[in-house]
Amino acid sequence: KGSQMELLFKALADRKRLRLLNLMGEDEVCVCYFVEVLGTNQPKISRHLAYLRRAGVVTARRDGKWMHYRVVAPSDAHAARVFAEVRAWLREEREMQQDRTRLARICCAPQVPVRLQGAPRPASLAT
Repeated sequence: KGSQMELLFKALADRKRLRLLNLMGEDEVCVCYFVEVLGTNQPKISRHLAYLRRAGVVTARRDGKWMHYRVVAPSDAHAARVFAEVRAWLREEREMQQDRTRLARICCAPQVPVRLQGAPRPASLAT
């Protein structure tokens, strides 16, 4: 129990991982969008996502060549409460809101960047 809480706090102690959690929101998001929005290379993004998976707050699903990630609540009730509070705070923070706006702009652009052509769009942003 203590080790799960410790792992959660370590996972949340990195700004890039917080930005990834925020970008997922309630959606399932393809890694390619994280790369585009955050301007970080795919291997670094994948390492951060793997850390979040080990902490039990992100799950992954492969669909052909695309990897999709979504947030899941920690199994421990105390950790889940802390995690819910952190996510609520992220939604209110200015930089995090800007990230979500950038994701929506990229996702819903009439002409998506070549790197993203064919990538499944996050459900709540696809129109």
